[in-house]
Amino acid sequence: MFAGKTTALINRVSAHEGRLAVAVKSSKDERYGCHWVVTHDGRCMRCYTADSLAQFKELLGPAYHKLQVLAIDEAQFFPDLAEFCNRAVDDDGKHVIVAGLSGDFRRRRFGQLLDLMPLADSITQLTSKCAFCSSNGLFSLRLVDAAGPQALVGGDEKYRAACRRCYLQHSDTVQ
Repeated sequence: MFAGKTTALINRVSAHEGRLAVAVKSSKDERYGCHWVVTHDGRCMRCYTADSLAQFKELLGPAYHKLQVLAIDEAQFFPDLAEFCNRAVDDDGKHVIVAGLSGDFRRRRFGQLLDLMPLADSITQLTSKCAFCSSNGLFSLRLVDAAGPQALVGGDEKYRAACRRCYLQHSDTVQ
């Protein structure tokens, strides 16, 4: 978390200026309203929201076939991510840009992002700064409801980026 994933997503979509691009995010992410992908520093891009990527494609209808670039934010929340992306690229000729978390606050697999790795043309793994010591923040430390469900949408009020040492040190006090 806090690694600049959404910023990178917006930058990559901007690099495709002149091509028809659309963004989608999970309907679970209601932090900035349902029609905006927003970075932590306030940059934004209009988007669609959906529970699944199949629902998103259905929502677009015939306009989907005109799309050239598809940006998917908060990808870990889409249950059909891997299959949809594979078909969108291989069968439909779309350029797909995906941003999301591969691991959760328990350091376990989160969604299907890791399933995309063998299918991807390129992969960029971003890291944040540890909120405690400023080393590479590789892990998400949940500050609230540590015994709760895997999916809990939130920002710095609920999570902190942590290096391995600080994650191990602070996860005992939080949980």
